[in-house]
Formats: sequence, structure tokens, C-alpha cells
Amino acid sequence: MDSIEKARVRLDHWISHNDHHHEDYEKFVKELEEAGKKESARHMREMMDLTSRSTECLRKALKALGPK
Repeated sequence: MDSIEKARVRLDHWISHNDHHHEDYEKFVKELEEAGKKESARHMREMMDLTSRSTECLRKALKALGPK
């Protein structure tokens, strides 16, 4: 496996990993909101936005590697 293919594998993994965490974060935010912890939920949503932006950068990096 060459370095570009290794990069594809790593980027795919990180994207999937972030997507999975996003689902967990969403559930956690709802729990916080239901517990009346609005400020904590707001900070979590801010973090989720930042994580989504980083995941988009990973997707762009993967695309920039070009076709397989």
C-alpha cells in the first residue's frame, strides 16, 4: 500500500470517527437540555460546529488526493 492509499484510509477513518461522535454529541446535548443545562448544551453545540468544520476539511483533503 503506497502512502497515498494509506492517506485515504486514515482520512476515511477520521471522517467516520468524527461522524460517529457527532451522533453521540447530539444525544448528549439533548440530555443536557432536558436537564436544564442550557449553557453547557450551547457550548457543546459550539464544539459540534467546530468539529463539523474540521470534518469538512478532512473531506476536502480526501477529495484533493484525487481518484483511486
